[in-house]
Amino acid sequence: MAMHDADFQAFSDALGASFARYGFAVIADHGLDPAVIEAALADAKTFFALPEEIKGRYHLAGTGGARGLTPFGVEAAKDAATVDLKEFWHTGRELPAGHPYRAFMADNVWPEEVPAFRHDVYAMFEALDALGRRLLRAIARYLGLGDAYFEDKVELGNSVLRMLHYPPVPADAPGVRAGAHEDINVITLLLGAEEAGLQLKDADGRWLDIAPPPGALVVNIGDMLQRLTNHVLPSTTHRVVNPAPERRGFARYSTPFFLHFNPDFLIETLPSTITPDQPDRYAGQAITSQDFLLQRLREIRLL
Repeated sequence: MAMHDADFQAFSDALGASFARYGFAVIADHGLDPAVIEAALADAKTFFALPEEIKGRYHLAGTGGARGLTPFGVEAAKDAATVDLKEFWHTGRELPAGHPYRAFMADNVWPEEVPAFRHDVYAMFEALDALGRRLLRAIARYLGLGDAYFEDKVELGNSVLRMLHYPPVPADAPGVRAGAHEDINVITLLLGAEEAGLQLKDADGRWLDIAPPPGALVVNIGDMLQRLTNHVLPSTTHRVVNPAPERRGFARYSTPFFLHFNPDFLIETLPSTITPDQPDRYAGQAITSQDFLLQRLREIRLL
């Protein structure tokens, strides 16, 4: 679908319908500057090609992978027997000195071996952050809330840009590139899914390939928004399967942006999503986004 302010209502209707049905949407005409994306991706590729001992300096053990490098073979899907075949870099929001949210968000680290990395990757963080807020305006309209409903709830959210590298996969590799999982956050904006492998689990249990056109954005609902909307917008199980044998020699790069609420936002079911047919699944279970995040990070072995 295309994203035009001129017919925001139609975009909102189409986006909301796709999310309600699949928990996912593909947006071709998203307006992100290709030069911003390409610069950040080039820097990430340069970084991932560095020797392991240099990259290892940017792995901050015991931090849950919130910033810097999470090396190959650390993260696993919840309850999975094998670790995922990937390494990734996390960049988060830059906060002003003395800001109270610094208690929840670590300072970024930057690889000095790639001089442009800080500028380029943070530019991409900001571009995806802004686009995410526009998408939330459309989601707010779809839900019958004021368009600006989410603005003050995500403006300093604990969001994370992940620069992700899936190395070539040997034919006999145990595990898959990313095991079946749901995302923790509000919405996820994903670039780089055109290299095949991303699949979502449909409501009937079938795995469907997501094959976006090159440059398109894949957006999915995370568990926090599913919880807030009483599952009106579902957080769908998805995975990245290993490629066909003829593509196994190729690395895969992708860049998901995990948009989060402000750390102290209380996730409490929206009254408009509670009906006689759909009673409140989370009655009496309000939880801050920070506490919810910590609970889930423990489950996926990052804490």
